[in-house]
Amino acid sequence: MTEEQKLFQKTVRKFCEKEIKPLASKIDKEEYFPWDMYKKMGKLGLMGMTVPKKYGGAGIDKICYMIALEEISRLCGSTGITVEAHNTLGIGYIYEAGTEEQRKKYLPRLTGGEAFAALAITEPNAGSDVGGIQTTAVVDGDEWVLNGTKQFITSGDIAEAVIVMAKTDKTKGTKGISAFIVEKDTPGFKVGQLEDKLGLRGSRTAELIFEDCHVPKENILGEKDKGFYGVMDTLDCGRTAVGAMSVGIARGALEDSIAYAKQREQFGRPIGKFQAIQWMIADMATEIDAARLLVYRAAYLEDNNMSFSKEAAIAKLFASEIAMRATRNAIQIHGGYGYMRDRPLERYFRDIKLCQIGEGTSEIQRIVIAKRLGL
Repeated sequence: MTEEQKLFQKTVRKFCEKEIKPLASKIDKEEYFPWDMYKKMGKLGLMGMTVPKKYGGAGIDKICYMIALEEISRLCGSTGITVEAHNTLGIGYIYEAGTEEQRKKYLPRLTGGEAFAALAITEPNAGSDVGGIQTTAVVDGDEWVLNGTKQFITSGDIAEAVIVMAKTDKTKGTKGISAFIVEKDTPGFKVGQLEDKLGLRGSRTAELIFEDCHVPKENILGEKDKGFYGVMDTLDCGRTAVGAMSVGIARGALEDSIAYAKQREQFGRPIGKFQAIQWMIADMATEIDAARLLVYRAAYLEDNNMSFSKEAAIAKLFASEIAMRATRNAIQIHGGYGYMRDRPLERYFRDIKLCQIGEGTSEIQRIVIAKRLGL
């Protein structure tokens, strides 16, 4: 890392220890959403990290963004996914695909921690198959009329701006999808049920319903019928970011395991002196380092406007898989204590599973990688 990146890491780590760590258990157990904490994050620039300063963002590079996501997720996965979805899928999409008018209208408020953005792709019958979405958008005078239902949308119920993927030409498959910015109080837009999840319980996950929802014509994001390509580019960015989240959660499991192995004694000595424990911890450390470097490689390529789709898929696949293994082994190292809810390990274990699913499952990542290899 550069000196600037090291300083940024130190600043974010200090903030996380002070503001996030004391709330992490409450956020999970009570499904608590700490608005004040996110406002503080906004003031620090963490709610608009890669957006240029002219739109209210921090204007940092992608590697700094990955550093921040790792530090946040190391202490609280719920906060990590909320920050990631807002930065990458929400405002990141608006910045990359939006017009200058759209950027000026939405980004300054969204980057300050006062309001959230969300991306609505998934539907009850369309997950990995984005081309299978059934939500439609048709022109009616100076407006678009949206109809359909979205599912599993992170921050969907609290977002002031939701980017909605809809079919504008049902005869064209993926070549007939467009993106629209729908504001929170738009008539015809309502929030359905909130999901009761295994992990990441402090993040909001909602069903969104559009019934004759009228949005201005100028709220189309990017070109008509080209939304599939825009959302695929956004998901590439999201995959790198989920990789960074995975590294953070795995690092939390590793650091807790090292500390426990030093102080827990069995058979007259610390369990960290036993080779079985040493090897588990050594493997965790090795795999986490490798995952972090894969994440940084993808971020570096993106920063330098180079192709990174394959590298993003590799980073997400590897990081989420090794993090699942790291959290499992951390519980094993802790024995019965690791199974108890008064320690964070069982939370890490529940939280990391989503990283193998969101922004494309591990199976989808393997398909992406294989295609990029010419298969």
